[in-house]
Amino acid sequence: MKKVLLLHGPNLNLTGLREPGVYGTETLAAINAEVVDKCAKLGMDCAVFQSNSEGALIDRIHAAREDCDAIILNAGAYTHYSYAIRDAIAAVRLPCIEVHMSNVHAREEFRHTSVLAPVCAGVIAGFGKHSYLLAVDAVKAVLG
Repeated sequence: MKKVLLLHGPNLNLTGLREPGVYGTETLAAINAEVVDKCAKLGMDCAVFQSNSEGALIDRIHAAREDCDAIILNAGAYTHYSYAIRDAIAAVRLPCIEVHMSNVHAREEFRHTSVLAPVCAGVIAGFGKHSYLLAVDAVKAVLG
């Protein structure tokens, strides 16, 4: 069975409370449950990890090369400036789908550039929690 790592970066633990007009009112736990369920229905296992720490995210990306086949990543603000996370994704050579709940291109200028996108298989943004569910479909397509 293929295994997917669902990885959440800083402030996503506050999903459902933080800026509900942008991120919605569902909790991260509820979104995670939907993603895990959808993965199972598509014959994939899903591990979930969230951290507000860049180093912890990098450590989990590194560990993924041993126990995962693909990564779904919402790196939050790290998307726009973390060359360390970018290098970790490139180093593990697993297909990675970059995800954003909001349409980052319709927001502040600094959110328009992703340093991660060039090392990801694709980017899905702007569909709220459905961005994650679309990413599950993308992973399934990429893994075959």
